[in-house]
Amino acid sequence: MEQRSGDGAARRTFAVGETVALGGFQVLSTTQEAFAHELFAALAAGQPRRVLFANTNFVVQCQPLRARLRRLPALRIVNDGIGMDLAAQWLHGRRFAGNLNGTDLVPWLCAHSPQPLRFFLLGGQPGVAEAAAIALQERYGQAVAGTCDGYAGRAQAGEALVERINASGANVLLVAFGNPLQEQWILEHADRLRVPLVLGVGALLDFLSGTARRAPDRVRRWRLEWLYRLCHEPRRLSRRYSWDLLVFFRICWRHRRG
Repeated sequence: MEQRSGDGAARRTFAVGETVALGGFQVLSTTQEAFAHELFAALAAGQPRRVLFANTNFVVQCQPLRARLRRLPALRIVNDGIGMDLAAQWLHGRRFAGNLNGTDLVPWLCAHSPQPLRFFLLGGQPGVAEAAAIALQERYGQAVAGTCDGYAGRAQAGEALVERINASGANVLLVAFGNPLQEQWILEHADRLRVPLVLGVGALLDFLSGTARRAPDRVRRWRLEWLYRLCHEPRRLSRRYSWDLLVFFRICWRHRRG
């Protein structure tokens, strides 16, 4: 499959629906629209989906979880970020059909869902999930069945948290702990969770609540959001976008045969 880049040059891409071996993970090549329609169809049919967004940090941090993730039913891992595209181009000579991240996908789901979604928000500092819930309700017209922060609230809820989520009637659970904590939590509670759609969404609640600001549209179009975030959070992200990038490409090379 070929796509045209901004200068008119053709570039080869994986087909929508094709699975790409990268960094020891099976990553789905898709577009935001195609993937959203898959999720809507699964919700309508009562089929579960567990969605993880694989960026370079995910590949590095979640290496110890690879075997367990392979056994997780209804799992979809989709690509997030230019680093994944560069690695795919390097190893396979093609790039992904699109770029997905929870920060863009969730608002798209809200805008195009045939029926209002019912969310449960899990993660963030105290107060962040509640503020994100208000944004989902007022800005996107969705229902929020419950919230729990990722610190004291989660600790106090303990093992009763999963039953609280199930009892809420939510059909979408957003888990926002960052890599690899959100993936570990999803794996540990997979057998008990009855929410049809579960997404590991990283910093989404911070963006929805206004706690963190996203890069301007032009920066995102140029796929430089990582640089914008690095400039605003150098202490937290400097290792991720320096040494960990080298680790990422080394991991991809080690697993190049899938």
